[in-house]
Amino acid sequence: MNELIIRQPDDWHVHLRDGDMLAVAAPFTARQCARAIVMPNLVPPVARVDEALAYRDRILAAVPADTGFEPLMTLYLTEQTTVDELARAAENPFIHAVKLYPAGATTNSDRGVRDPLAIDHLLAELARSGLPLLVHGEVVDPKVDIFDREARFIERVLTPIRERFPTLRIVMEHITTEDAATFVQAQDGQVGATITAHHLLYNRNAMLVGGIRPHYYCLPVLKRERHREALVAAATSGDPRFFMGTDSAPHTQHAKESACGCAGAFTAYAALELYAEAFDQVGKLDRLEAFTSVHGPNFYRLPLNEHRIRLIRRAQPVPEYYDVGDAERLIPLRAGEVLNWQAIRL
Repeated sequence: MNELIIRQPDDWHVHLRDGDMLAVAAPFTARQCARAIVMPNLVPPVARVDEALAYRDRILAAVPADTGFEPLMTLYLTEQTTVDELARAAENPFIHAVKLYPAGATTNSDRGVRDPLAIDHLLAELARSGLPLLVHGEVVDPKVDIFDREARFIERVLTPIRERFPTLRIVMEHITTEDAATFVQAQDGQVGATITAHHLLYNRNAMLVGGIRPHYYCLPVLKRERHREALVAAATSGDPRFFMGTDSAPHTQHAKESACGCAGAFTAYAALELYAEAFDQVGKLDRLEAFTSVHGPNFYRLPLNEHRIRLIRRAQPVPEYYDVGDAERLIPLRAGEVLNWQAIRL
């Protein structure tokens, strides 16, 4: 198959940042995706309804109006979040989820929740309203190896939450392990999971073999090959609980290429092309549309997109960088390499 036409996708997990970076990153997502669940981990975080609405306005100002792009806003769950604020969020048509970051788990998560099992009053409100809880599924425990944090989170946090709040709608964001895929497959329709293109395409060798490659460093970190294979099997299975979420996370070059580099891979510049490559590698291009364009809207109870995207098997070079402001650069994943597909909005 050298060409296919699919419904326009949505990105159910993306970082657009703010300021100069927002102006660079957001148009890439808007060019390919009709909608996107926008992460709230700015500095300071987007923790209240009014902050989310103001951020939405900044996003819309940063994207071309003719794209029709719709940012789907989220709130950052903190230990100071109130039940009333969550109720207001559920009633607002522009807010579609609440994000749980275990404190210290990833970029700008220091304001997150220290003990996810100590916020039952907030989880009960989400279960009541139906507003989904999006989780960064890693424990923050110095005794747990970084490659095991996701599996331990399922055991210690997610399983007890499911038992206590069986009607709570949960999305496991950017799953990276066979453990997570198996867990989601064992749940009912209240639980879904996003999978990134880079976790479908790469294992941890891409980050570590031949020298440390900081632009492949993300959190949760790339795992062993058997985990990558399990993610590919889940994404291409047709199971409606798995859907597209790029976790595209732009950082400036100096923030990535430093003694303590930031976690995050910038993939929004070619999100659909990268997913097409992953599905093509296992001969499952016929299931790409469901993963990118159907499963997510169904989980979030939103209509399917009517616009179409054409994917053509055509080599195209990846730029070495994108300019950010006057003096910074943004390095995309696979900078200087070649993409195998090209996406064209019809």
